[in-house]
Amino acid sequence: MVDLERANSAALIAQRRLWDALETIRDGFAVFDNDFRLVAANRAWLDFFRGEVAITPGVTYDALLKLVALHAMADLGGDDPLDWHHKMAARVRCNPIEDCILTLRDGRHIRLLDRWGDDGDLVCLAQDITATIQREAELEQARITAEAANRAKSAFLANMSHEIRTPMNGVVGMAELLCETHLDEEQRLFADTIKSSGEALLTIINDVLDFSKIEADRLRLYPEPFDLERCLHEIMILLQPAARDKGLKLLIDYDLFMPTRFIADVGRMRQIITNLLGNAVKFTDSGHVLARVVGYECADTYEVHVSIEDTGIGIPDDMIDHVFGEFNQVESSSNRKFEGTGLGLAITRQLVELMEGTIWVDSNLGAGSCFGFKLALPVAEPKPDLIQPTRQVSLNCALVVDDLLVNRVILERQLQTFGIDVRLCRSGAEAMEVISSGQCFDLILADHTMPEMNGLMLTEKLREAGVTAPILLLSSDIDAIDEQGHAGFSGLLQKPILRSELLGKLQDLSCAPDDPNTAGLIIEPAPQAEPEIEPQARKMRVLAAEDNRTNQLVFRKMVKDCDIELVFANNGREAVDLWQSFQPDLIFMDISMPEMDGCEAARAIRSAETGTGHRVSICALTAHAMDGDSVGILAAGMDHYLTKPLKKNAICERIREDCPAIATPVHPEVNED
Repeated sequence: MVDLERANSAALIAQRRLWDALETIRDGFAVFDNDFRLVAANRAWLDFFRGEVAITPGVTYDALLKLVALHAMADLGGDDPLDWHHKMAARVRCNPIEDCILTLRDGRHIRLLDRWGDDGDLVCLAQDITATIQREAELEQARITAEAANRAKSAFLANMSHEIRTPMNGVVGMAELLCETHLDEEQRLFADTIKSSGEALLTIINDVLDFSKIEADRLRLYPEPFDLERCLHEIMILLQPAARDKGLKLLIDYDLFMPTRFIADVGRMRQIITNLLGNAVKFTDSGHVLARVVGYECADTYEVHVSIEDTGIGIPDDMIDHVFGEFNQVESSSNRKFEGTGLGLAITRQLVELMEGTIWVDSNLGAGSCFGFKLALPVAEPKPDLIQPTRQVSLNCALVVDDLLVNRVILERQLQTFGIDVRLCRSGAEAMEVISSGQCFDLILADHTMPEMNGLMLTEKLREAGVTAPILLLSSDIDAIDEQGHAGFSGLLQKPILRSELLGKLQDLSCAPDDPNTAGLIIEPAPQAEPEIEPQARKMRVLAAEDNRTNQLVFRKMVKDCDIELVFANNGREAVDLWQSFQPDLIFMDISMPEMDGCEAARAIRSAETGTGHRVSICALTAHAMDGDSVGILAAGMDHYLTKPLKKNAICERIREDCPAIATPVHPEVNED
């Protein structure tokens, strides 16, 4: 009996301690039996009903729900009180029971967490989550505010870009035209300075805009098929003038067993490669810059590794990571003379990472650097079979003459791929010694720019020595060679050499007749007869919609050499009217114009063309440069897209491509004596 009393006392003490503990928590706690009758509840749970009714043990869960519904003690979410009551009663009969949140009359938010116990009891927990809800609301408002600010910033950047590019179109365009006039040395210096300074300013604007888009997570990728090797080649051509001024060699080593066409955002790929190559040229005063491309095939993609090697100033070990930071350049006495925003490599890194790739750098101070990146790219073509070309290469042995070892090695690898034995010489004098020893070659490749004896001088000496083998001259400045005539060589290859062009030359030379009289002649396709012009042929009609008078003047001067009929419209509405009366063959449409902008005008023209079977070519001219602008412009019905400041070559090329067959040639042939 004593033991039973002692056990009951201990149980009561344990029960009291448990409830004392439950009373200390801020959450409401209650227990209902399997008949849904209240067994016990702490004060926090009972306070919910204070002021309405006194809750005692034995009250049913259903009665409490009716009380809440009839007295509107909580927000019913628009439900009828009876419907809400039935919905909540059905809720607790499920297993598991779904959590729900009630909003009380006083604005508090209560989360109901109900669970079935092992003995059939219903255990209820009511958490006050008002502070959490308020915090979430504050965060949501902060998100909305931040997005609004981001949209405002994007709009500001777009407008800033437009406002800057519009006058810059006049500055750079006029400077470009001025450089084509007869100027004395000092005047040409002034004009070149204006043009280069304007282009430098545009580069800075583009860097800031790109970085802002990346920072705001607004930069999007638009993958499409492109030729990686040709992309490299074109970028090298653009950088040739700057490299030539420094005496640098620009080289490409593209793995001959790799495909050339991949799928990626070609604009961003060009930007990445241009940034890395441009930096290499910028920080290299002598030697060479080499772009090396290797890779291997994976399951559905090709892992492409692109590295840019230079012989420039290099980077100290403790500054390697610093170069990829925003607004950073490696500060040292050797590179403070170089200008720039310091954003190029930061943008490059983020673009590579956006493409799910990686980028790295290796460098030795004073000995050069190697920047590289790798990307997994889908292949856009079947794997090329370069070992067995469609036209057989029958040449057996070749002599390569180049003063730069890297270039000699690249050419040797390319030629050996086609089964050609290669002899390498590092100078014209060494080549003459090899020829004098009696060795014969089916082909000679000579670099144009070499010390002591350049490629032209070597060609002349070889012809004087009776060498009849075809000679290919390799040059980064073909125009300069053309001014001096054929000079005895059999063909030209633009450096860096595009392997498809090298293959084409080898195939042409393999098929050429073995006739000494053809030695020294450049192999060119037979001229095609010009199409006869009909008697009623007219000039091409071009409509330019541009509201800025300065830009109208720039445009007119840019196309002055084109034999066209040019008419201007001052806004989109005039453009639509002139399209109907003037019937142009091509429309250049500025985007930002008063009364009716370019997109509205383009849509109006496309709508009017419906059912006529005629579609005029429309090329957008815009100073906007934000992400997505081109998508909206093309969606408005325009066919092409040019960004200001406009380039004369781009404008003239567009006119030339859209010139109809019934019109006279845009650039009529001029007979030269």
